[in-house]
Amino acid sequence: MNRSSFETSIESVSGSLASIVWDRLATEEPLEIQIGYGPEAERATKSISVTMRTPGDDLELAAGFLMTEGVIQDASDIREIQYVPEGNRPPVPEPGAQDNSLPYLPGRNTVRVSLAPDVTVNVATLERNFYATSSCGVCGKASLLALQSVCPPRLQNRISIRTEILYRLPALLRETQGVFNQTGGLHAAGLFDTDGSLLGIREDVGRHNAVDKLIGAAFLADQTPLRDKVLLLSGRASFELLQKAAMGGISMVASIGAPSSLAVQVARYFDIALIGFLKNNRLNIYHGAEHVSGLTRLAPGEDTSPAGATRHTETRESNP
Repeated sequence: MNRSSFETSIESVSGSLASIVWDRLATEEPLEIQIGYGPEAERATKSISVTMRTPGDDLELAAGFLMTEGVIQDASDIREIQYVPEGNRPPVPEPGAQDNSLPYLPGRNTVRVSLAPDVTVNVATLERNFYATSSCGVCGKASLLALQSVCPPRLQNRISIRTEILYRLPALLRETQGVFNQTGGLHAAGLFDTDGSLLGIREDVGRHNAVDKLIGAAFLADQTPLRDKVLLLSGRASFELLQKAAMGGISMVASIGAPSSLAVQVARYFDIALIGFLKNNRLNIYHGAEHVSGLTRLAPGEDTSPAGATRHTETRESNP
């Protein structure tokens, strides 16, 4: 059963006319992430996060979440990932039934990651519910200090990509957003090489979940750190997403929308090339201009009116 989207009847209004039509919506369900840890004789289980996500690639999401939050450092830290029963859930609608409820499936909304016995887990850190959420109220300075303490060492950033390749990336990402094509309601994260080849894409109602799924897939395939790779975000670039890019070793982050001020600070501190407002043959470079080639750079004060130095304030309509 494909739970990434579901169909429901709605009332469509045009002017003063209304009609009942079928519409396909992106599914949003909670996923509980648990860990099993400790020596063989003293195993313990702890629930560490509940996140709203689009069902699909849940095991990768859990692995990516633990990796980007610094709980695990290598795929060998994971002994097993599996779905576990989570108690009573609303029954699954019968096929063809006109039911607007979310299509829950028992045993598919809780994932347990069993860690190897020798993996040390800092329970106190877990109980603080992690530091790196852009809405948690933690100040930028404290967030950066916390990120510095868990982020693996980074090599010098040597990525180089031409502007004409960057301009092609949004269309390539958009063309492969299968569930978005059905629903119009999902964020996407895509991983590209410097030739513009799409290496992977994940979709989710949560932009952070899409990134966790993408990095989690690479992590489980033993492909991290993702040096000389470009992470493309379908929406805005927040601190949390730059934090995940830093943990994954990604060299460049490009976003269709705007970056936050703290995202720019993370990019500068960890030397991640950061591109914003990438669309319609225009972009802003917030850090790492030396990594973008194919540009004719103007002297300070020089203008190319009528465009000039017009600030990019538009946002992507399809993935706000």
